[in-house]
Amino acid sequence: MRWDRFFEDLEDQLDSEWEAERAALDSEAERLRLARMPLIQRLRALTADPAPTLSLALADGTTLSGRATAVGADWIGMALAETRAGAAVLPVDALAGIGMPQSDILRSARADAAAPPAGLAERMTLGFVLRGLARRRIPVTVHLRTGRTIAGTIDRALADHLDLAVHDPGQPRRADAVTAVRMIPFPALVWVRLESPLALV
Repeated sequence: MRWDRFFEDLEDQLDSEWEAERAALDSEAERLRLARMPLIQRLRALTADPAPTLSLALADGTTLSGRATAVGADWIGMALAETRAGAAVLPVDALAGIGMPQSDILRSARADAAAPPAGLAERMTLGFVLRGLARRRIPVTVHLRTGRTIAGTIDRALADHLDLAVHDPGQPRRADAVTAVRMIPFPALVWVRLESPLALV
């Protein structure tokens, strides 16, 4: 009888040690998973319904508020939460911080947020999106890291910069309305506001 109890105690002790070892391995695996998760992956998780309202601190010191509608390879599309509805495209490297409710921060880091990209938008680069705006002749306002804003229409988007035909906001791009053409490197962009309705993917 005493031997039975002795072996039961040993089994219980072994079970406890195995459970502790399993918990330690699970915890280490979770830390490793989080250590490998890039920001862009967390941003993609925030486009799911219901998309939270984000407060984006930007490299030029400004703040934007809105919902993430699409996330590409190096950009984020936003539905702006302003009195005048609008949309914007932001390079991810122009973000200085992102504020949101804690529950959404935790949701963005969950394991199911680590699924591989499924759609075309995830593979599109900023240049690809800007070329789409140029093809459609969408009027934009470009916000630069210097704090300057320039209104116009993107004539072309090249490998690492764009050509912007400068004209008054809200005006269509016509030769007689263009006051200048500016070459703007992508790293100078903080955000590009679309001055005409367009679904960002």
